[in-house]
Amino acid sequence: MATSKTQKSKPVVTPTGDFSKISIEEQTARFLASGGKVQQIPLGVSGQVATSGPRHITLGKRHLQTQ
Repeated sequence: MATSKTQKSKPVVTPTGDFSKISIEEQTARFLASGGKVQQIPLGVSGQVATSGPRHITLGKRHLQTQ
């Protein structure tokens, strides 16, 4: 008896807002007019905060000490 593969349909993504160039420009203008400020992030700076400590990964058998 052959098994048939069932394909799962992909969920349909519908936009929840207007992301046109004009809309974004209007939203930006309202934000700046209300006193909002745009922060310039220097090149090479990440906004991701490391939540875990450093990982110590050892590859191969180098972690075994010879006696």
